[in-house]
Amino acid sequence: MTAKAIAPTATSPRSSGFLARLTNPRVYCALIAFALLLIVPVLIDSPFVVHVFVTICVFGALSTAWNIVGGYAGQLSLGHTVFYGIGGYTTALLIQHFGLSPWLGMWAGAALSVVVGIAIGYPCFRLRGPFFSLATIAFLEVVRLLSIHFNGLTGGSAGLIVPLKLGWAWMIFQDKINYLYIAFGLLVLTLIVSWAIRNSRLGYYLTAVREREDAALAAGVNNTRVKLKAVMISAALTSLVGSFHAMYMTFLEPATMFSLATSIEIAMFSLIGGLGTVVGPLLGTVLVVPLAEAARGWLGASASGLHGFVYGAVLVIITLTLPAGLVGTFGPRVVKWIDRLPGGGRREEEREAPAQRPMTGEVGAPILEAHSLVMKFGGLTATDNVSITLRRGEILGIIGPNGAGKTTLFGQISGFLKPTSGTVAVIGPDGAMVRPASADEFARLGVGRTFQIVQPFGKLTVLENIMVGAFMRHPKVDDARAAALRVARLVGLDEIKDVEARNLPIGGLKRLEVARTLATEPSILLLDEVMAGQSQSDTQRMVNLIRTIRDTGVTIIAIEHNMQAIMSLSDRIVVIDSGRVIAQGNPQEVVKERRVIEAYLGEDFVHAQGL
Repeated sequence: MTAKAIAPTATSPRSSGFLARLTNPRVYCALIAFALLLIVPVLIDSPFVVHVFVTICVFGALSTAWNIVGGYAGQLSLGHTVFYGIGGYTTALLIQHFGLSPWLGMWAGAALSVVVGIAIGYPCFRLRGPFFSLATIAFLEVVRLLSIHFNGLTGGSAGLIVPLKLGWAWMIFQDKINYLYIAFGLLVLTLIVSWAIRNSRLGYYLTAVREREDAALAAGVNNTRVKLKAVMISAALTSLVGSFHAMYMTFLEPATMFSLATSIEIAMFSLIGGLGTVVGPLLGTVLVVPLAEAARGWLGASASGLHGFVYGAVLVIITLTLPAGLVGTFGPRVVKWIDRLPGGGRREEEREAPAQRPMTGEVGAPILEAHSLVMKFGGLTATDNVSITLRRGEILGIIGPNGAGKTTLFGQISGFLKPTSGTVAVIGPDGAMVRPASADEFARLGVGRTFQIVQPFGKLTVLENIMVGAFMRHPKVDDARAAALRVARLVGLDEIKDVEARNLPIGGLKRLEVARTLATEPSILLLDEVMAGQSQSDTQRMVNLIRTIRDTGVTIIAIEHNMQAIMSLSDRIVVIDSGRVIAQGNPQEVVKERRVIEAYLGEDFVHAQGL
């Protein structure tokens, strides 16, 4: 058989895979819907209709780009048009002073916007809530004033006219339909990037950071780094759209290019359509922009400012009736209908789980050492000269009364709290003790922890929660999903893997937290009261699970108030009272010490145990 004869067979799997995607109803319905943004204005053939659809594409792209930061990462930037303005001015100035085509100038603007995004994001990501939003507004206002001040370069408040050179090379046309093609292409680009992020490790990390920053750190996520990646991508896309829109308008002025009102509008479109969704920003734009543009077209000058009223009215109605936005509210229902169409209902084949990271090292050898830990909060000393050594393969129980400093100790040996004095060292990949500097470094070295108050990523499913942990060792989505499925089976969550975490009872949430931590494949597992508030059956299930985990080679430290459980599980016990270690050793010996009885156990426990 010739090479020519076998060539089609060699390429057929890839071709069939592509065709299978096209026959998926979710795909072909989306393609039909997007195609209407081109088909409708071409069929109507009206300059005004073309203008409306160009505006839809522009603001849909801007809102989709904003959603990467504001929706996925939960960073409500209200000064986002700073990148839009930078892109427009950079492109126009390069044309005016150097005769550079806007097709090249727009990428220069995008690069400059990325640099500015890093400069704004790095310090501002330390802020929380409204303070971050106010900081972004402040940066927007500073850049706007600078563009007015340097009037010799930017034209100041009088504005800047783009040199009118017609043709595709200069992105200026007499026929408006050409603008629509470019605007539609930019919209498709932003949607593809947004979809790719949402379905990648970065997307899961951004959602985790938005939901619970501490839990994300415990899963090995560098929160600042992933947020910076989001703002860099968002800034570049926003800048590209701003460059095109400047060519479309042919006139730039600071009040328009660095407009706070425009920033709020693009954020509002995402809110109406559904924050953190791929198509939500576009859907919000499609709903609102035609209404506002039609009102202005029909009423003319008498409708000055009417678009703001339309935006505000729709926002109020959606916020009061559909707080999750259109996609968040109706999306699951619509997807079910779409899946009933021809080609729907296919299930992905379950992949074999990747090999788990092997646990190596001599049983009984030190794996974590904490020396003389002191943690002070003002005048309160939470831990006072605490030293513990964890040995490979053991279960170390930590007990003590409420407020003794147990959780504070966990915070220090997992990197969430920096000790006032003292050191924490963890065994590294080469067998030497190293001192991690941050919580995500502790996690990557194999120190996994749960939290006393469970911290699920509420809007992610059970399986997606576990995947956030699995990504640390398995960067590919399919590998992370397979690893997460293996862990879900281990902890008994595989039957509810598609349930959103916020809908789980306390017992399920506790097991989910353990599962997410296990998915990071830790060598040390810190369990902070994982049996608290559970029924007797859930408690026994957790005891069996902890034993199973230890049998896989994971070393465990457990804080627990369930004395019967912790005594039966632990190889050693450390007792803490008022921030100090008052006893440690074999469980049966520790509970007989008079200091432990007086500080924590009480005589009733001793008599009940027959000690």
